[in-house]
Amino acid sequence: MTEPTEQPETQVASHRRELTRRRAILAGGAAVAAVGIAGTLTEGGAFADETASDTEACYQLTTETTEGPYYIDADKLRRDITEDQEGIPLLLSLKVIDAETCKPLKNAAVDIWHCNAVGIYSGYEDMSSGGGTPPTGAPTDMPTGTPTGEPPTGGPGGGGGGHQEPTDDERYLRGTWKTDKHGRVAFKTVFPGWYQGRCVHIHVKVHVDGEWTDAGYEGGHTCHTGQLFFSEASVLASAEVTPYSTNTTTRTTLDEDTIYPDNGTEGGLLHLKYLKKHIDKGVVASLTMGVAPDETHDSTDTMPSPAASQSS
Repeated sequence: MTEPTEQPETQVASHRRELTRRRAILAGGAAVAAVGIAGTLTEGGAFADETASDTEACYQLTTETTEGPYYIDADKLRRDITEDQEGIPLLLSLKVIDAETCKPLKNAAVDIWHCNAVGIYSGYEDMSSGGGTPPTGAPTDMPTGTPTGEPPTGGPGGGGGGHQEPTDDERYLRGTWKTDKHGRVAFKTVFPGWYQGRCVHIHVKVHVDGEWTDAGYEGGHTCHTGQLFFSEASVLASAEVTPYSTNTTTRTTLDEDTIYPDNGTEGGLLHLKYLKKHIDKGVVASLTMGVAPDETHDSTDTMPSPAASQSS
């Protein structure tokens, strides 16, 4: 009888490797398909993968930043926060870990909220400073004017402290959901627009030690208040797409923003994946956030210094 050319153990190991490879491909494809950009990601030069070269950092806290005036406490428990808002589909995937032990934080409540494609916050439509009139010229990599001083502390800028009470009942682009056993949570939304005095960003809070009830998330404390930021390349690409292209509000770049701490992923700079020439098909954004679960950071009154370290 002819001896087999490969031992059963070797065949099994080979089969397992193939299954693992297939699962990885399927998992990656599923994440991309969630925002409609599957199919052409392997084309040379067609796919933007803005991923930092450093490995996932442990023992490194994600920078605390200001809450801003437009926070509404855990108002909507949901993962899809889009509602009827137009814009580039965005899948935001976050992982929350204990910065000291690197262990994932499960069942933490993560809040996110941001303005729509033309710079308007739900709940504060009368106070927001977005603009949707047709542009007079094509977007460039620099704003038409350079902001001076700190952004407003409670008005249209939306960057500083001083919480404002909601002025309307709209709640689009806001949501809260819990992390799984791996510390992961994902939201379906749209790519944010911009408004006077701030670069493009998403607000985020992490709450721990509370309880999930039928009424929502109750008790506990806020261990992280921060903001998530987007690269200039992605913002410029989005500015070519309707309705972003209708926003004539002067745009503040990432480098000019006085709240972005200028320290890369530690400061909330997102990893992004999208088709370079077709960002309108969707964006996948991700970040691992290191937090101190035993500490309380509802919001910080200390604004990042304009001379923050150039480590990004």
